[in-house]
Amino acid sequence: MVKVVTDSAADLPPELASSHGIRVVPLTIRFGTESFLSGVDLDAHQFWTKLRASSDSPATAAPSAGEFETVYRELAEEGADGVVSVHLSEKLSATAQSAKIAARSAGVRVEVIDSQGVSGTTALMALRAAELADKGSDLDAIVRDLEELRDRTKLFAVIDTLEYLRRGGRIGGAQALLGTMLQVKPVISIVDGVVEPVGRVRTRAKAFQHLAGLVKADAGRIDQMVVITGEAPDVDTFLSMLDGVVDIPPERVWTLGPVVGTHAGPGVVGVAFSTT
Repeated sequence: MVKVVTDSAADLPPELASSHGIRVVPLTIRFGTESFLSGVDLDAHQFWTKLRASSDSPATAAPSAGEFETVYRELAEEGADGVVSVHLSEKLSATAQSAKIAARSAGVRVEVIDSQGVSGTTALMALRAAELADKGSDLDAIVRDLEELRDRTKLFAVIDTLEYLRRGGRIGGAQALLGTMLQVKPVISIVDGVVEPVGRVRTRAKAFQHLAGLVKADAGRIDQMVVITGEAPDVDTFLSMLDGVVDIPPERVWTLGPVVGTHAGPGVVGVAFSTT
């Protein structure tokens, strides 16, 4: 029996994680002197409310190896003979590294997968792993499948400002957009595990059109897709642009959680999808 672990940067809705038997290890969010476990002490809605009201800029910290080891050992005690642990990009966080250290003394075989992405891309891979595990696939088969899926999984997002990425040191190739005198709305992606710009336009409406165009380019091959928003009030405007292109039921519109929200900032709207 293979069990699946991910981290709270996957933004997997709690009820969905629970229904698929996925264990979520939380990262830590800090507002000044206050610390919270993402998804445990501070859920997505509470985070966005606090971000809007707080004068402190939040910061994130990866789980310790000990936290992962505790989870892996619990799963072994529950009868797991293998664990697949799917995490956000190693180039953006030490989370996967902590998981790898814990895997050495977990009491069960653990395979750590770097999703080379964040948020919905990580979540789609974790859900796929859980689906395969439920069907009885062994650990090696699941790892092979996820490594292949990773190459077919994309994330694009519209953000209001690069300031939050700059503050957190996760700006990557989008650094090239800093310093411009133009007021732009960046469209970003995660490419090979780091943030890269894929467009810059002058208005949010045009940014949404650009984002919708990126979805349309793959529309005929999209297998699974989620829309993720930092409680953006205009997310329905973007969703309307996908009418007739791809079906997005309400349960596939997720709220961006505290970890990625810390670095993306308010107003973010993104898509994560895998292709066939």
